Amino acid sequence: MTDSATASTWPAPRDFEAPELFINRELSLLEFNERVLAQALDESVPLLERLKFLCISSTNLDEFFEVRVAGLKQKAELLDTPSEADNRTPSDVLRAISQRAHTLVDKQYETLNDRIIPALEAQNIRFLRRAEWNAEQRAWLSEYFEEELLPVISPIGLDPAHPFPRILNKSLNFIVALDGTDAFGRKIEHAVVQAPRALPRIIQLPQAETGSGPHDFVFLSSIIHEHVGDLFPSMRAKGCYQFRVTRNSDLYVDEEEVDDLLRAVEGELPGRRYGDCVRLEVAHNCPEALCDYLLARFLLTRDDLYQVNGPVNVNRLLSLQGTVDRPDLKYPAFNPRLPSALAPSGDLFAEIRSRDVLLHHPFDSFLPVIDFVRRASSDPKVLAIKQTLYRTGPDSAVVDALVEAARAGKEVTVVVELRARFDEADNIELANRLQAAGAHIVYGVVGYKTHAKMTLIVRREADGLHNYVHLGTGNYHPKTARLYTDYGLLSSDPDLGNDVHEIFLQLTSLGKVNDLARILDAPFRLHEAILAKIRREAEAAAAGREAWIVAKMNSLVEPQVIRALYAASCAGVQIDLIVRGICCLRPGVEGVSDNIRVRSIVGRFLEHTRVFHFAGDGRPELYLASADWMDRNFFRRVETCFPVMSRPLYDRVERELALYLADNSNAWLLGRDGRYRPAEPVGDEPELSVQKRLMEGPG
Repeated sequence: MTDSATASTWPAPRDFEAPELFINRELSLLEFNERVLAQALDESVPLLERLKFLCISSTNLDEFFEVRVAGLKQKAELLDTPSEADNRTPSDVLRAISQRAHTLVDKQYETLNDRIIPALEAQNIRFLRRAEWNAEQRAWLSEYFEEELLPVISPIGLDPAHPFPRILNKSLNFIVALDGTDAFGRKIEHAVVQAPRALPRIIQLPQAETGSGPHDFVFLSSIIHEHVGDLFPSMRAKGCYQFRVTRNSDLYVDEEEVDDLLRAVEGELPGRRYGDCVRLEVAHNCPEALCDYLLARFLLTRDDLYQVNGPVNVNRLLSLQGTVDRPDLKYPAFNPRLPSALAPSGDLFAEIRSRDVLLHHPFDSFLPVIDFVRRASSDPKVLAIKQTLYRTGPDSAVVDALVEAARAGKEVTVVVELRARFDEADNIELANRLQAAGAHIVYGVVGYKTHAKMTLIVRREADGLHNYVHLGTGNYHPKTARLYTDYGLLSSDPDLGNDVHEIFLQLTSLGKVNDLARILDAPFRLHEAILAKIRREAEAAAAGREAWIVAKMNSLVEPQVIRALYAASCAGVQIDLIVRGICCLRPGVEGVSDNIRVRSIVGRFLEHTRVFHFAGDGRPELYLASADWMDRNFFRRVETCFPVMSRPLYDRVERELALYLADNSNAWLLGRDGRYRPAEPVGDEPELSVQKRLMEGPG
């Protein structure tokens, strides 16, 4: 919709309850995936990175259906009434999602077929269709089918004795139309072939044996299509069509009714693979009758059907990143900076004792964070280590250090969040490993996810015990620390140390809520504190004093905060929001959000920092946080929002925020219609990419 088309529908000024003032969160999330997909179309991005962005947009869409669409379907079945600020019913949102998602999927496959694959072929990276196989390739692939596929594949002819099989979430399958009778004289019309999960979805052809190029590939689906007749020797395969089902993958564990949360989550994980169906993807040439047959089997409607011209699992193409050794088609190698004062040979604790240290990953190395825990594990002066783990990966140097600390006899307490979505299995494994080493393991607080990123080290020194802390906006995950932007603060400030100690006591001993000196914590203080700071800006602006807000986050959803921002805008507060993903606030509405600007940065690294900067009525404040401005972060999670108190560090973050606001290369500007347009240099303005600039040095 356009501004002119919707002008008559805008609410009167200060009517901040009006549904039209709120962008639907699900449609906003689809808009984010559009921005990710746009990177795949950007010819200034290296080719294999463009393919990666296409795969990421596909993976994001999978999760969107597994969680968001699945939840909406459940709501629509139970009570189809509005529950969000935009006042849409779940059924209304599902219809809008279907329309927008179908358009997005069509665009994904157009990008793959018309842009990415031809560009790869120009670089001698080819996906060979069956009609393109030469005799040697055909012979090699026939042998591959006989030796690798046939021994493990189990085609299932569908009849009363062979019911439709259970289809694994997001697995590759084929529906086969048959003619004739089998060895027992049975007439079977349909069969299902499930691709073996152990085999790769893309097979590289050997050069010497097949006369292939250095990077010639064949889809596993093409091999199965070619040889499907061999699976039904006495019958004729009239057609063979890929399909994939997406299922509800959200775990539900009633924490009030279980005695052992780890065992409960562990028990629920296998069921995730067979949750309720929410989407069916089929080959674009699958006959209507077979589509209807599959939809009926999975209890889905035509709105849930996605017919695609290409592999139904686009995200499997991501394996080319590791298979094809072409540095010229990837981003140039980047080595994060390591401040000399934090080098492994230095005295890390002395450095932190002398001043606060700020790290901006991935521009700054994550090694000092690992080293912080590693040195503590072997330091005889360290008595205790406490840490939260949300996502850290199955092979984590941080966990290795905690294990060594526990084995060394130190008091190690780890709050492991078992319900970190899609990382539950890894977290169960690391919890068991830590417990076996002698660490104290707790799983947070019933009803609340522990999303705070914090480490506390208690060290005995000449003048007594001292607390050293690390507080971050992102996870203790060395791999994502090279891919996501996040801030981390190392400090020995006594107030920060005491605050972190108090939060750990709340998590482990279920103690009372104590006042904190520096940290704004959720679910207790953060929401009201943010509202109070926004109101203070509004009051200053109304009195004619300087007032502004710059806030950077991943998602902006919570209605009370959005209404407070609208009120502040009406009072004259200048507000700049840098929101990577979901944004339910509608900027640029006359009389409501004239003074609010929203931008999103999508580039080489996933923007993940949360930074909140307020004019403070003459006393500016700058906070870093683990929390976005969402209902769940304010009310259903344990979060930390902590101040940057060192003047040099404050100045650095302020300069870096200014760079984000000046980006005209990877920035997208949100219009009041809920759609984004790319930012571009104005006049003679030079092109600026904030991520490229920060790779060169701190802000």
